[in-house]
Amino acid sequence: MKRLVIITVGKTHSGKTTFAQKLEQQLYNSVVIDRDTHAEFINTFYKSMLPKQGANTLKNAISRTIVDYAVHETGLHLILCNANRGRTGRLDLLEYFQLKGFVRILVHFDIPDQVLEARVAGSQRSTAIFRSASTFEEVLLRQQAETDHGDVIAPAEDEADYLFVIKDSSEVPATLQKIVDIAQNL
Repeated sequence: MKRLVIITVGKTHSGKTTFAQKLEQQLYNSVVIDRDTHAEFINTFYKSMLPKQGANTLKNAISRTIVDYAVHETGLHLILCNANRGRTGRLDLLEYFQLKGFVRILVHFDIPDQVLEARVAGSQRSTAIFRSASTFEEVLLRQQAETDHGDVIAPAEDEADYLFVIKDSSEVPATLQKIVDIAQNL
């Protein structure tokens, strides 16, 4: 059976997690793999093992293990709920899934910064996922500064089998339906 991998791309508070959870409810035989969940787990139980600086190699290893397990040991469609803003890492991930026979879907949340700033200002989300930042405002400012610099660029049409761009939350229901339709037509 062909499987889908749906990979979200976007800044903090753009709607990636909400989208992933809604898609999991509508897409039969699917699972959300969310790196924020992994970060919160590590920060709760293994904080002393976190790298003091540089890449969060512990979170990366846990996420990679969970993805590999889902790929090799289940028949589930995968919904990867991550920022995935760096092109090189995103392309490596997409190539991995292509080699494993997945139909690859990118969902880019291209929400205007003023909307994200308002969402962050009113956010009640837990900050237990943070290793180095202390607020979502700090995360958003960093992400805004990184945009279109170096490797942090928007996905292109040729990166995956399908690319959906969401510029407004009103576009979410139609995008969810299109992905469910793709799965039903495999």
